[in-house]
Amino acid sequence: MLSLDFHGRVALVTGASSGLGVAFAHALAEQGADVAILARRVERLEQVADECRAFGVRCLPVACDVSSEESIKAAVAQVKKEFGRIDVLVNNAGVCEYAPLEDHTTAQWDKVIATDLTSVFLMTREVAPLFREQGYGRVVNIASVGAIQAGATQIGYFAAKGAVLQVTRALAAELAPYGVLVNAIAPGVFDTEMTHDALEAEGSLVLKNRTVLKRFADPVELVPQMLVFASEANTYCTGQTIYVDGGLTSQL
Repeated sequence: MLSLDFHGRVALVTGASSGLGVAFAHALAEQGADVAILARRVERLEQVADECRAFGVRCLPVACDVSSEESIKAAVAQVKKEFGRIDVLVNNAGVCEYAPLEDHTTAQWDKVIATDLTSVFLMTREVAPLFREQGYGRVVNIASVGAIQAGATQIGYFAAKGAVLQVTRALAAELAPYGVLVNAIAPGVFDTEMTHDALEAEGSLVLKNRTVLKRFADPVELVPQMLVFASEANTYCTGQTIYVDGGLTSQL
């Protein structure tokens, strides 16, 4: 029987102040999980926390810059102190910097790599001791179709997301002995705060028409795949990436 009941579980979601992160936090709370939500924008986090608490669960908003190792360590320690455990880690935080190669600065590169890639390593490393103690854990890494399809002016983003797939495989192998399953979801084009302006620009119709469904997605449409990977219902799938892209990557 497929069960997506998260009562008694604690989930940690990064990048939870907007877009996909908000959708994930709401969904986990609705299914009964206590939720720790991490992001830099404290005011927005407080609003999301209130929305999660409306489902009758506990929610802890934590200010965290996932590009900082010290900030990650402090945030995880705060979550552990509040809840005593972490069962689900959703590595969702991400940024993108746009610039032609010759204008792309080292600072832009470092920002994207730190936020989109290194944070996955650091967050999982910090939570792993709890997973081992519990003999249970689920990690869901949010990648992108940009992991396998690249283009101009976003070199750091494409590099980071491609590497997330390999990090997912490596973590799956390393954490399997402790009852931890690690998977990735590669979204296609979702209409979020980060992407909205670009989707409004001329030329987005071409991208939309490359999808089989001929439309962009709403953040809530990524929730079902996240819930399955994060739940006890998933018992044998690990080290894998699922593409939720309206058929974008299914076409030549």
